[in-house]
Amino acid sequence: MKKLIVTMMTVLLTLTGASAQKPQVLGKSHAMQRVEVKGKYLLLPIQEREENANISIIAAGKQLQALNAKLAVDKVDYYVPVDIARFGTKDLLLDINFQGDRRFTGAMKDFICWKEMKQSDTFDTANREKFRPSYHHTPAYGWMNDPNGMFYKDGVYHLYYQWNPYGSQWENMTWGHSTSKDLIHWKSQATAIEPDALGAIFSGSCVVDGDNVVAFYTSAGKSQIQSMAISKDNGMTFEKYAGNPVLVSTEEDFRDPKAFWNPDIQKWNLVLAVGQEMRIYSSPNLKDWTYESSFGRTIEALSGNIDEYGCHDGVWECPDLMKLPVRGTDKQKWMLICNINPGGPFGGSATQYFIGNFDGHKFTCEHRDTRWMDYGKDHYATVTFDNAPEDRKIALAWMSNWQYANQVPTKQFRSANSVPRDLDLFEHNGQTYCGVTPSKELDALRGKVVTKLPKTCEIVVDVKGSTEIVLSNSQGEQVVMKYDAAQQTFSMDRTRSYASFSEAFPCETVAPTYGDIKQLRIFIDNCSIEAFDAEGKMAMTNLVFPNEPYNNIKVKGGKATIYEIKN
Repeated sequence: MKKLIVTMMTVLLTLTGASAQKPQVLGKSHAMQRVEVKGKYLLLPIQEREENANISIIAAGKQLQALNAKLAVDKVDYYVPVDIARFGTKDLLLDINFQGDRRFTGAMKDFICWKEMKQSDTFDTANREKFRPSYHHTPAYGWMNDPNGMFYKDGVYHLYYQWNPYGSQWENMTWGHSTSKDLIHWKSQATAIEPDALGAIFSGSCVVDGDNVVAFYTSAGKSQIQSMAISKDNGMTFEKYAGNPVLVSTEEDFRDPKAFWNPDIQKWNLVLAVGQEMRIYSSPNLKDWTYESSFGRTIEALSGNIDEYGCHDGVWECPDLMKLPVRGTDKQKWMLICNINPGGPFGGSATQYFIGNFDGHKFTCEHRDTRWMDYGKDHYATVTFDNAPEDRKIALAWMSNWQYANQVPTKQFRSANSVPRDLDLFEHNGQTYCGVTPSKELDALRGKVVTKLPKTCEIVVDVKGSTEIVLSNSQGEQVVMKYDAAQQTFSMDRTRSYASFSEAFPCETVAPTYGDIKQLRIFIDNCSIEAFDAEGKMAMTNLVFPNEPYNNIKVKGGKATIYEIKN
């Protein structure tokens, strides 16, 4: 898809009807609509409460594109664009199969989508959502979940992401693309990788291989298989490998390839999530992969007992594997990231990790307990940038939870990424844990110090023993954060934040602090609160949707400094 015109100013659209003809109703669930191409985009009217309609775009008897969209029946929530100019034809046929019960939705000929389907040379992506973050990455429009294929090259960070271009709920998985020079300000780019005959484009990774960038992703069709694409223009466009797929399996859940160069063995490694384990492969050339080992659960041949590491309450997804320094020592250890859904410590999805050794063939874990990278409820699909400068391991997460991600109170877009975080390791009571520190690029966002709580800010709290921080507004909504010095825990209670969209949303999340906290860093955006121990021993990410921004703060047991966000 060619690059959409993205502007933060309202554009007055010149709209024309999609067609002068009425739809051809062919049955109780089947209709066709002819379209005379008059503009760049066909704007589809969407109504989120409806079922997906299956839309095939046809010219001269050939299918040009297939997609699913919740076409409006009696109310338009928003529009999504389909680039029809790229097909190079003046006449198109939409072959549409509706889902749902006609007893409730009425006759197809009366659906409002026929009247409201329009064409335009532009598509307005001006932000009209009060909950859209101001300094977190979001898609220009549509649904977003897992971050994919992140890499750094020639001064630019590239972020791809699971994207639905045709609605603000999960569907039509495609790789969207954004770029940044500072990890804070992101520019929307052209669609990177679109679905094809092998299936939708699920999660994966990118590696920098000399002048080229190589993407690995899961093609999700009748089965989940692994595919590859190559970019020769720094990740702006990709050409799919003619030999796809490069890896196949009989397993139902076989996805999310994470590739990286391993200098210890002078080969490439790749980690795949397969059911409730991670499988490790090696390759000399990125094309031919050899299975090395599996990690997560084993069955003892004689007794039949299952030996498990970590949490297995859901499917394992989105792996990452990296070598990290241990603070204050000359040691290095390996960390395997394993995202899981469901099974998180407070319900739904979350990110667990394992510390140990990796010799290029087998990962050996040194602990048995389950360890969470972030103890909030809205931190998932965490992965790191390939080729990051200074050998940093910079992570981004999807800032939501599968329990309610499709229902959060936004429509133009859904979901954001977390603030960037640098990962390392630290020791506590003889054990090694993952350190999570807000990336140094966030320091540039600090504006002037203020006394009144703005709707976007960073709060730095100097802690003096047990501390309580209460954010509130005039409607009685509040978030309560507590540091318990005796128990060495930090908690965040959002049960009095707006939550009528989901019974799973109200919760209190609690994290171990692995020692005393001296300072807290709390990042507040329009729909999120991310709290960190300034030394990187605790992280907690939670969404909030107050009816009005929190504008009051009370702190007991500490001193707060509030910084405005400077964009």
